[in-house]
Amino acid sequence: MLVLGLTGSVGMGKSTAAAMFAEHGIPAFNADDAVHALYRGGAVAPVEAAFPGVAVDGIIDRDLLAKRVIGDPAAIRQLEAIVHPLVRERENAFRAKAAGQGRRAILLDIPLLFETKGETRVDVAIVVSAPAAVQRARVLSRPGVSVERFEALLARQMPDAEKRRRAHFVIDTSGSFDATRRQVGDVIRAVGSIASGR
Repeated sequence: MLVLGLTGSVGMGKSTAAAMFAEHGIPAFNADDAVHALYRGGAVAPVEAAFPGVAVDGIIDRDLLAKRVIGDPAAIRQLEAIVHPLVRERENAFRAKAAGQGRRAILLDIPLLFETKGETRVDVAIVVSAPAAVQRARVLSRPGVSVERFEALLARQMPDAEKRRRAHFVIDTSGSFDATRRQVGDVIRAVGSIASGR
């Protein structure tokens, strides 16, 4: 089973690209979605224990948590030490299910793929990218995202240029959806050839 790793900095269009891979029958594991689910379930108790007061009605309040950890590298490391292993458990379950279904390829949508050495768990690394001005406009148009929060998110992530350098494939999402879709199709054809040895 071929494992594709999809990554890119905040606002680069990972979710859009992942959906386009799904149109080709490639199921995706979304690490962000896994975190959201864990903040409503398995991660609530350990995160609340580490950062008292961030759970509201049995659910981790992401805004309260962000206020506790943004700008504090030690707190971020502490949070990641709790959450990342739980996300990995869900990823492993996804992989096992896909293998059991006889899937030929899967996609792992992981924002911090390179930052967490996740490229060692994939066969092909794909980076979605766009010019910095496009990225900034996209992120700042999201509800509740301030310039400070955007910059804090960027500070946690590897620079886009370095991600592109490490990638097997780069998908430019600054154009139309059709242009992005064509690039996704090109990647799928290319990895299909790699997998079959042609």
